[in-house]
Amino acid sequence: MNSIKKAALFLLLLAALVSFLYFQNFALQRETCSVFSSSLPRSFEGFRVLQLSDLHGRLFGTDSAGLLKAVRKSTPDIICLTGDLFDESTDLSMLPPLLEGLTAIAPTFYVTGNHEWQVEGLGEILKQMEDLGVTVLENEYVLLEKDDERIVIAGVHDPCGPYDQKTPHELMAEIRQEVGEEAYVLMLAHRNDTIDLWAELGADLVLTGHCHGGVVRLPFVGGVFGTGRELFPEYDAGLYEKDGTFLYVSRGLGYSNIPFRLFNRPHLPILVLKT
Repeated sequence: MNSIKKAALFLLLLAALVSFLYFQNFALQRETCSVFSSSLPRSFEGFRVLQLSDLHGRLFGTDSAGLLKAVRKSTPDIICLTGDLFDESTDLSMLPPLLEGLTAIAPTFYVTGNHEWQVEGLGEILKQMEDLGVTVLENEYVLLEKDDERIVIAGVHDPCGPYDQKTPHELMAEIRQEVGEEAYVLMLAHRNDTIDLWAELGADLVLTGHCHGGVVRLPFVGGVFGTGRELFPEYDAGLYEKDGTFLYVSRGLGYSNIPFRLFNRPHLPILVLKT
């Protein structure tokens, strides 16, 4: 093979590698998962919950146009933001176009992740998010009604929040006392390794993120890197069940310490609730 052919082959392989890595890091992956529960009211059969997690201030197109287009195509009934929407290095001017776009599509609910608590003036930012139409759940719940039936949408701050904040135990006790023991509870939380806690408390479905899918994923193995610097974390992505409680871990959309994703495209899951 002469030098010209070798150079052409090298450039072809380089272009293929660049295209592959671009696809892995920028091509959104929408994924639908059905979650079944006998406690779900029949009016909510087929209810579509879109989860957006661990964006870390990334932009998918000007003013998040690419991300908003993918959300719109998913036809959600509600949108749940499960923490690390922004972090200490985010240009916060990206928030208004994104949040205005999301709330125009469907009711949008938000809980903090660990990185938001490193951002100066977080309280004012959360107020601005509410002014843009987002329901910020600060260790509290709201009721969602449909055809005279209702479910609970609840959310907890990340543990990096105030030391004296309401605990998950206190929040669930409040829900059971005020709404009822049989109420279906959809809980928003950031941390992915909490299924034991939520199974003990009896939440029906918990949406989490935090792990970024392990950053690098190996076929037939799963995520490589855990949030505690451990290898091959147990709860890295997808749906898990314990004692009737389902926990879903989004692989997230952005970067944190490692600005790279491999076999782990930016993740936009849609949870379809089924009786």
